[in-house]
Amino acid sequence: MKNPETILITGASSGIGAALAARYAAAGKTLFLCARNTKRLNAVKKTCEEKGARVFAEKIDVTDAKSVKNWIKRCHKIAPVDLTVANAGVSVGNGGEIESEDDARALFAVNIDGVVNTVLPSVDLCLKRGAGQIALLSSLAGYRGLPGAASYSASKNFVRAWGEALRGSLKKRNVEINVICPGFVKSGITAKNKFRMPFLMEADKAAAVIAKNLAKNKGRITFPKPLAFAVWLLSCL
Repeated sequence: MKNPETILITGASSGIGAALAARYAAAGKTLFLCARNTKRLNAVKKTCEEKGARVFAEKIDVTDAKSVKNWIKRCHKIAPVDLTVANAGVSVGNGGEIESEDDARALFAVNIDGVVNTVLPSVDLCLKRGAGQIALLSSLAGYRGLPGAASYSASKNFVRAWGEALRGSLKKRNVEINVICPGFVKSGITAKNKFRMPFLMEADKAAAVIAKNLAKNKGRITFPKPLAFAVWLLSCL
């Protein structure tokens, strides 16, 4: 969608979510933002309001399917959402150790269930409206299972595959689906990493790339290009 007027973003208190909110914030825009960290979320809300946007920010746990569904319905009643970004995600960040059962399940609850909880009610409302765009945040780590990041890479692989399948299924229904596969972007997630991160990007630069390609309705948005090519080649091998 070239110029979405109403945007909903989960996990909007930091990283890509916060950067996208700031990117889209402008006079005449309506933003619906959610996250678990109220203090950081309110700071993002203030930044976006200073840019002229109308902002509704709410503390939501994306693992709670009922709460997410009710929140999305409330948002659509205030203003039909043009663009939904299922961005909320976490990592274990344990330095390459095998994840504990609790860590793995907690990660899947956010990175898989949280995305499903956001996308499904959004799809239903888009279909009723006959229009809309939904972006799913995957990762270049989702191209294959990565030793030391088993749960994270598996969760992002799910998001990528599911999103690409939905895109094909909903194309004729006038609902745009996009899968975003970034490399390393400065955020709370990458801050936990104890290894070298090639082509590490600032969140605002990543948001610019994402917004530009969402406007073009690109199916799979991968960046930075050198790392994306290397990961793709590795998956082929």
